[in-house]
Amino acid sequence: MPDLHSLLRPQYIFLILGVISLCVGVVSMCTGVTWARFGRVIYRAKEPRQFWEDVATCYLIGVCFIGYFLYKVYELSN
Repeated sequence: MPDLHSLLRPQYIFLILGVISLCVGVVSMCTGVTWARFGRVIYRAKEPRQFWEDVATCYLIGVCFIGYFLYKVYELSN
């Protein structure tokens, strides 16, 4: 098993953050409850537009982190 220091190298921290963000989006979508800024809770039934914006933001952040990780690991050379 790799040690903690090797997992927290700059490349792998982006992968970890991306996976966590995607998991938050999936859990929020399945439960219908998400946490917004400043600890506010948003329910899908009460505020659908704000709820879906928050879930889409979680997915977008996750995809960006994972994309940046893949860019750093498989750097394209000229």
